[in-house]
Amino acid sequence: MHVAIASVSADGQPCTTPIGSLFLNNDQTGFYFEMYPKHLPRHATENNRICVLSVDSSKWFWLKALFKGKFDHYPGVKLYGKLGQKRMATEKEIARLTRRMRYTQRLKGHQYLWPSMQHIREIKFEKAEVIRFGHMTDHL
Repeated sequence: MHVAIASVSADGQPCTTPIGSLFLNNDQTGFYFEMYPKHLPRHATENNRICVLSVDSSKWFWLKALFKGKFDHYPGVKLYGKLGQKRMATEKEIARLTRRMRYTQRLKGHQYLWPSMQHIREIKFEKAEVIRFGHMTDHL
């Protein structure tokens, strides 16, 4: 799954930020660990509205759809919402991240990229929209 968050700067310029640590909750909220994004936090001070684009990036999903001429499920979704304040992550949130990254924890790159993920930013979602691709999603 590929996830990017789109925001808008104070002067109206769009910006997308890839986020590898987005977590969704069951109550139309979510959060991501905010370690590397620079523009997204700055934009949130002027305009906290965002759009999350999530795309199924599995090569088998796409190849299968191209051969069949249709997708088995929607290839992606856009979630519209508002960013909350940056805060320290709870133990439960850190445990979710640790579970997700369990297969990479012993790799050298993991230690360089994610030595200490401590801060999150909450998101409240207001609307969702599936990604449609003409005839390949007409049956869904």
